[in-house]
Amino acid sequence: MAVCAVVAKPDARWGETPCAFITLKAGADDATANEIIAWCRANLAAFKCPKNIIFDELPKTSTGKVQKNVLRERAKLV
Repeated sequence: MAVCAVVAKPDARWGETPCAFITLKAGADDATANEIIAWCRANLAAFKCPKNIIFDELPKTSTGKVQKNVLRERAKLV
């Protein structure tokens, strides 16, 4: 992974669930969502594991910070 951000996605049952947005490194195009979720389940508490993985470029501000408000809006559409 080159860059990753996790935001809350609305969920009917739990209220919110984690949704991860990931930008892969140039040579690491072979990672899958299932592999990342499996790694998270092995290393994190169950409620912290993302239910959705989205591979995309992350929107950034002019100073280089990730725009999580934009990611929250994208997560609502998934």
